[in-house]
Amino acid sequence: MHSTKSNLSLHSTPNGILGAVWHSLLWLVISNAIGALISILLLFPALNQFLGEWTYGRWIMVHMNLELYGWVSLPLAAFLAKVYGADREPFTQWCRPVLWVWSAALGAGAYSWLSGHSSGKLFLDWSGYPRVFFPLAMIALWLLLVLAFLRQWKTASNATFIARSAKIFGLTLLAAVPFLIYLASGPSYYPAINPDTGGPTGASQLESSLIIVAILLMLPYGLTRRTARRSTVISIAWLALLAEFLLCIALGRADTSHHSPVQFLALGSLLVWVPLIPLYYAAFAWNENTRHWRIATYLWWVTLVVTGWIFFLPGVLDHVKFTDGLVGHSILAMAGFVTSLLILVLVQLLGADGSIFNRTRSFYGWNLGVLAYVLLMFIAGWQEGSDPAFTIVPGPARNIIYILRLAVGIVMLASSVEWLIEASTLLRKPSQIPALSLEKVAA
Repeated sequence: MHSTKSNLSLHSTPNGILGAVWHSLLWLVISNAIGALISILLLFPALNQFLGEWTYGRWIMVHMNLELYGWVSLPLAAFLAKVYGADREPFTQWCRPVLWVWSAALGAGAYSWLSGHSSGKLFLDWSGYPRVFFPLAMIALWLLLVLAFLRQWKTASNATFIARSAKIFGLTLLAAVPFLIYLASGPSYYPAINPDTGGPTGASQLESSLIIVAILLMLPYGLTRRTARRSTVISIAWLALLAEFLLCIALGRADTSHHSPVQFLALGSLLVWVPLIPLYYAAFAWNENTRHWRIATYLWWVTLVVTGWIFFLPGVLDHVKFTDGLVGHSILAMAGFVTSLLILVLVQLLGADGSIFNRTRSFYGWNLGVLAYVLLMFIAGWQEGSDPAFTIVPGPARNIIYILRLAVGIVMLASSVEWLIEASTLLRKPSQIPALSLEKVAA
């Protein structure tokens, strides 16, 4: 009885996964805190003079890059560790130093951006020594995955040829990423301002959206298993993706207006994924702890796809382009859909320990906070489309919206802090796996 009761305080998640969760949440909290600072600076621009060179223009770069390469990337690193077996002995002990190298690279990047060093390219701001340091951190993770996979190859005799081939293909693609980031961040590739394009088209938006859909379709395979009763839905989804890619190829990459019916009608083909993604995910067996975040992911996905198409329509895009309206849509995508999806992944990886993300206060605080934030930005953006001075020249209506945005941002920050505290507490607890083995020996 005593040993059973003591096990209630133990966790059963590999320390490599727990470490990735903790680092992910650390960067989410830091990014959210910077976001709150940015909101304050927008309300009180005079405060910039007290920050020296570390003003709004530099903090916004740090905020966006840490969200992408910290919060968004590290849960995917945990996913890869699970897929390739790096979360198991003897490799789990190497996850911690790899994670710290990654975080150190992000810290170096943040200091570099605050010091005014940048490539001038959105989300490819790596320059100077961080441009080398961060790809090296990615290579360290890749090497860990390779070593874990090679051990899997020797020990997992029941692995199918298709599964092994898929993993080899994945490692091959991942091997190119550090070098592509290094090259794309340099001055000789991918110009910061491309004179050959007039901006996003329906074809380019469809292309980038389909990459996201492809990732959505692949994610469950590394996390859980299919249920036989709904295998038809899975086949339909993959066939639909193939058809969409063929449509994308047929559209070409010409520089054309969003007023062209072909462009906005082709982009409207994404609406087929509004019901298809929830049905597809329902065809897999998920941990009960994921229920809240599956619902949140589905709702944000539906909202993202529908509003994304509406915003692209002629007349609508002309009104909200370059306004806070598109800022709101970016928040909907990143803080709403992507964050819910990432937490869904983490909860599935954590299993019973994933309950740390299901606290009522933080769950509703985050999701309702994102909803309020998006609505506020949509209102501000629509007003700005009618009156460009609305955002530039502070006024009562604009200030009220920005004050409410700051308040909502603080609520979201508080939710992420609660998750980080819960993850820190979990990380300090002993693992249940060795405890159970000791009990077996004692028995």
